Amino acid sequence: MSQETSYPKEKINILFLENISDKAVQHFKNNGYVNVKKLGGAVSEEELIHEIKDVHLLGIRSKTQITEKVLNAAHKLQAIGCFCIGVNQVNLKAATKHGVVVFNAPYSNTRSVAELVIGLSIMLIRRIPDKNKAAHEGIWNKEAKGSFELRGKTLGLVGYGNIGSQVSVLAEGLGMKVAFYDTETKLPLGNAHSCSSLEELVGMAEVVSLHVPETKQTKNLISDEILGHFKKGGILINYARGEVVDLDALAKHLKAGHLGGAAIDVYPWEPEKNGDRFESPLQGLSNVILTPHIGGSTEEAQENIGEDVSSKLFNYLEKGITNGSHTVPAIGLPPVEGAHRILHIHNNVPGVLGAINTQLYNHNINIVGQYLKTNEDIGYVVLDVDKALSKQALELLKDVKETIKVRLVY
Repeated sequence: MSQETSYPKEKINILFLENISDKAVQHFKNNGYVNVKKLGGAVSEEELIHEIKDVHLLGIRSKTQITEKVLNAAHKLQAIGCFCIGVNQVNLKAATKHGVVVFNAPYSNTRSVAELVIGLSIMLIRRIPDKNKAAHEGIWNKEAKGSFELRGKTLGLVGYGNIGSQVSVLAEGLGMKVAFYDTETKLPLGNAHSCSSLEELVGMAEVVSLHVPETKQTKNLISDEILGHFKKGGILINYARGEVVDLDALAKHLKAGHLGGAAIDVYPWEPEKNGDRFESPLQGLSNVILTPHIGGSTEEAQENIGEDVSSKLFNYLEKGITNGSHTVPAIGLPPVEGAHRILHIHNNVPGVLGAINTQLYNHNINIVGQYLKTNEDIGYVVLDVDKALSKQALELLKDVKETIKVRLVY
C-alpha cells in the first residue's frame, strides 16, 4: 500500500556528510524529498551544531562525531544513518535519551574487506612489498627465499562474525587451514575449528587476521605479550579497529624479525581528511602494508551501504519501522488501511502504555492497532488510530508523562 507522509515532504530536511554515495541521495529524491544536502567531508562539532538545527534525517560515515552537544541542538532530528559498519562515532546513550533512531550497515562491505584480507595475505607471504620497493629503487631482486604459498598454511581469525566467517570460506577455497578464536560460541563453516585461547591461535597460524569490534575488552588486545606468542615469521592483518593493536609493540617485533610482515588499515588516531599529515611507528618497515582505512572502500560496497542505510531511514520516516536500530526498539509493521499511524517514544517506566490508552479512551479515540516494544531505557509504541481523530490523538499523546517524542507518520 502506498502512503504519503502527513508532514509535507518539501519541509523534511536531510543532510548527508562525508561524501555518502549518491545512491542514498537519489533514493530520497526519487520519493519526493527535495531538501537533500550533501557535503563532501566531515565537519567539526561546532559546524555540525550550526548545520543540524533544522535537520530531520542525518547521514554520516565514520569521521563525524555525534556528541551530546550536537544532539541537544538537533531539535527536529528523527534519525541518524551511519553509512558504515560501526556506530562508535555516535553517543548512543544521548541519542536514546533524545529518541533519535540510529541505523548502520553492518553487512554491506563484508565482501570488500574479506577479499582484501586474502589479497594482503598473498602479498605479504610472498614478500611483495619488499620486492616492489626494490624494483622501484632500480634493484633486481629475483629470489624465492622467504616467499611461500598460502596453500597448506593456517589462517588464524580473531573474531568469527560476518567478515571473519566470510574470510574463512575464501581462505579454504585457496587450500588454507582455518582456525578461529571468538569469545562467543560460533558454528564453524567448512573445516574451520575454534581455539580455546588467543595464545593458542596466534601460536599456530602463519597469518592472523583481526575481525573484532572496538570495546574496552579489545583495546590493545594484540599486546606486546600476545605478539610474543606469534609463530616465528607470522603475519598480522588488522582491518578491524585501530585501538585493537599496540602499534609500538608491533613495530618492535617486526624490527626484531620475530614477525614476517603486517598489513594495517586502521589506527588509534587517523587524519580528519585526505591530504592531512599521517604518522605511524610502522612507516618505513620492511614487508609492511599501510592503507588509509579503505578496507570496505569499494564502489560496490559504498553503493550497497547507500542503499541499505537510506532504505532504513526511509522506512522509519514513512512507516515507523525501526528494524536495525541501535537505540529505539526494533518494530517492523506494515501500513494499515483506513488508519493514521502515530509513533510514541517514551522513557521505559511502568504505566506509560496505560496512560496512553487512558488518554485515548477518555476522548473516544478508537485504536485500530497498537504495538509496544521496550529496551532497558525507552519504550516505542506504534499506534494506528481512527483517521478522523488522529490530530487530536497526537496532541493528547504529547501530554503523556515520560514522553520523549511523538510523531504522526501518515
